[in-house]
Amino acid sequence: MSAVPSQHPHAGAAWVVILAGVAAAMHVAKLPPALPVLQQQLGIGLVQAGFLLSLVQLATMALGIVAGLTADGIGLKRSMTIGLALLFAAGLAGGWARGAGTLLALRALEGLGFLLATVPAPSLVRRCVPPTQTMRMLGFWGAFMPFGTALALLCGPAVLGWAGWPGWWWLIALLSGVMALAVQARVPADPPRAAVHADGWGARLGSTLGCGGPWLAALTFCFYSAQWLAVIGFLPSLYAQSGWGGALGAVLTALVAAVNIVGNVAAGRLLSAGVAPRTLLWAGFGAMALGAFLAYGVPTQHLALPRYAGALLFSAVGGLIPGSLFALAPRLAPSDRTVSTTVGWIMQWSALGQVGGPPLAAWVASRAGGWQLTWVVTGAACLCGALMAWLIGRRLNAA
Repeated sequence: MSAVPSQHPHAGAAWVVILAGVAAAMHVAKLPPALPVLQQQLGIGLVQAGFLLSLVQLATMALGIVAGLTADGIGLKRSMTIGLALLFAAGLAGGWARGAGTLLALRALEGLGFLLATVPAPSLVRRCVPPTQTMRMLGFWGAFMPFGTALALLCGPAVLGWAGWPGWWWLIALLSGVMALAVQARVPADPPRAAVHADGWGARLGSTLGCGGPWLAALTFCFYSAQWLAVIGFLPSLYAQSGWGGALGAVLTALVAAVNIVGNVAAGRLLSAGVAPRTLLWAGFGAMALGAFLAYGVPTQHLALPRYAGALLFSAVGGLIPGSLFALAPRLAPSDRTVSTTVGWIMQWSALGQVGGPPLAAWVASRAGGWQLTWVVTGAACLCGALMAWLIGRRLNAA
């Protein structure tokens, strides 16, 4: 990351924004290492666990575009600060939850905080860096989710063993609180509200939803995110069944999440170098289809190394997809005045995929008596995503 020049007076603030996104992502990713403990203490079943895994995105699924409109209306920095504060409060309260219902409700509230904290981030990054660095820095922003996921999967088992799942909840809440203070101190102030946009909410909403670019980006992200959380979220359970539990399973799963950073960062650099977006998106979906088959398919069920290699392939090359879409959001938005609204729409459909993907994968696994058909679910999503990528390429070429 240090290879990126910092010549703009606010370039350091862009890294604060990215780190704030990592803290927000840890709220989403804190659940997988805690699932065995929560299942034991709260009696949560497999399908219930799938919904618990994805419910942090419930508010995003319902209010993504509203959050984008809100960020444009109240100011980008103000939206991120409020979102981080909400994550802090919901995470703190979650540590005292003693029933599955309370925990589910607070997870949905965390979803709202995650949304308010992350939707304005791409526009904040653009504000903080010179135009020549925008694509590259947005590629780094695209890695906020896998970086936060890897940290949570790697650190979670140690913290859970020392402080239990409530202590794990409180630690991540504290990180969000610290980043809220950092954003407030380091990120440039929002312009006066009257100067944020001359357009009203209705005009920006109509412009965004009336344009094909935001729809294509949102659907593509949906087909990606449904696979990502379904595969990564249940890897600890799969590895535990294979005898890779405890610290080994945590490290292996964290590495699978971490290599997604490679694809995200590479996407920004490759787009800056002139590689066609459609090529990157097709490469990502093709690798995810093959990787999921190797990781979960019957032919490799007794071959540990090919299975793990498949998971690494799924994650590393699949990272080209979010990195490309975040970098392309300004080009696919109808105007500069609707970038945050477009990102909110993308996040809304991303959340739809994350809410539906894990329960669907868990349902297929419960019906099949194992994870051997998971690749069928991910393969279908890859085909749909590849079609969306083709349409995005046509749109960009016609622009």
